[in-house]
Amino acid sequence: MLSRAWVRAAGQVQVRAVSTKGVKSAAPQQEVTPTALTTQQVITREDKYGAHNYKPLPVVICRAKDWCILSVKPCNPHFLFHTPVTHTVGACRRCLPTGSAVARVVSTRTPCVALALDTPAPCFTPAPCLTPSPCLTLAPDHTYNTAIIKAKGKKYYDFLSAYSAVNQGHSHPRIVAALQEQASILALTSRAYYNNVLGEYEEYVTQLFGYDKLLPMNTGVEAGETACKLSRKWGYEVKGIPPNQAKIVFAQNNFWGRTLSAVSSSTDPTAYGGFGPYMPGFPLVPYDDLEALEEALSDPTVAAFMVEPIQGEAGVVVPQDGYLKRVRELCDRHKVLWIADEIQTGLARTGRRLAVDHEGVKPDILLLGKALSGGVYPVSAVLANDDVMMVLRPGQHGSTYGGNPIGCRVSLGDLYSALASGNSGTEGVGGREPRRERRQMGKLLRGELRKLPEDTVSIVRGRGLLNAIVINERLDAWDVCLALKENGLLAKPTHGDKIRFAPPLTINEEQLMECCEIIKNTIMSM
Repeated sequence: MLSRAWVRAAGQVQVRAVSTKGVKSAAPQQEVTPTALTTQQVITREDKYGAHNYKPLPVVICRAKDWCILSVKPCNPHFLFHTPVTHTVGACRRCLPTGSAVARVVSTRTPCVALALDTPAPCFTPAPCLTPSPCLTLAPDHTYNTAIIKAKGKKYYDFLSAYSAVNQGHSHPRIVAALQEQASILALTSRAYYNNVLGEYEEYVTQLFGYDKLLPMNTGVEAGETACKLSRKWGYEVKGIPPNQAKIVFAQNNFWGRTLSAVSSSTDPTAYGGFGPYMPGFPLVPYDDLEALEEALSDPTVAAFMVEPIQGEAGVVVPQDGYLKRVRELCDRHKVLWIADEIQTGLARTGRRLAVDHEGVKPDILLLGKALSGGVYPVSAVLANDDVMMVLRPGQHGSTYGGNPIGCRVSLGDLYSALASGNSGTEGVGGREPRRERRQMGKLLRGELRKLPEDTVSIVRGRGLLNAIVINERLDAWDVCLALKENGLLAKPTHGDKIRFAPPLTINEEQLMECCEIIKNTIMSM
């Protein structure tokens, strides 16, 4: 089976054929000789692997240059080369006074299909900075060695990893290079047109995780909102739920964002307090309580159950063994969609490609984000099979930036770096052997933390390199984090008495042991 990774070179749309044999265990490994593609093939690929927010015009945009010139390819299966004729309206932006507009139209052998207007935005004065929650007083000037931050000449181990967004460490060179290269070629087309990067991204990710379709979004909460809309639509059209009665069940202590829908499903007063009235149709059940879940799912108006395989913001709460298997069984029994929120747990953070992989189960809808783009650009994804995804029709959901060329190229660079083998034969941090190493390092970290007295640290829990401790009442978790900062390690408390420890997956055993000593010595000194 061949996966096509498409590039633009020498005025052609080209494709790199990449072996995906055994895609369940390894991502494509070796790039081979590119071959030319037609515009129709690019369109066909995007239609096959992606869910459309809109009905795009049958044109593929490959490149934008000179501020606002679009290089386009008309929908012609035999059209491989083009030489755009540029019609200029006005003058070059550099020659115009501030605030002037430049419009340029590109025409090929077909009527004009693209118009870009470039108008400089007016200047503004930023409002004073608001800090609704405590912040560690630290201004990093750069990062290096992937797991280490440097600020004012001092090194700090990063044990937060931007809430698991920088699994490959900070400023990974391959991901940054992908961002820079794509930004210089084509940044944004919206979903009104096709582009020559989105289909490559959709094909790679759907094959990697075993789904028919991907709907690209930007942030984790957008992915969650999309899953809620998708589930309700499926409930009405497929399950036959009466209009406006569909429910989505959530677990207590969940966290999936700050929108009104997200806080409506929250049990945290800090998240939902003062933002009512709230979204109806979001019943809650205790996390890791199968009896309560079965009772909730027996309601015929329930369309979906959305849950984190491990609750991150709640303090890295790991469910009992077998919980996810029973979730799968109960959802099947009651004809309910299972939405797995892997925004924080996915992409090797827990020692498996996905956290659900620990129990060998597959959700109906998979949500990815954070580490999907290595921390350099907001990218999220909603994956599902056709029987679920295709209830959304063009025009029923949308995102201007979702699936933009920069985000797609950055995500591909991230996934290649994390999950695939490079030309040197070494695997990324999410490859099979490195994932096994991360599971072992997680066990090592938890073993060292359990050496702390139980009257100080009452609970140590986690999976892979997503871990947390619960501090006893005689210590304040915030004070512990401030002391850790002074000793060269950055972590943040969550929900008062819990501290999350989630270093980048690039950390090595020597660094991990040094961090364990910092944590133990700091806590014991208090």
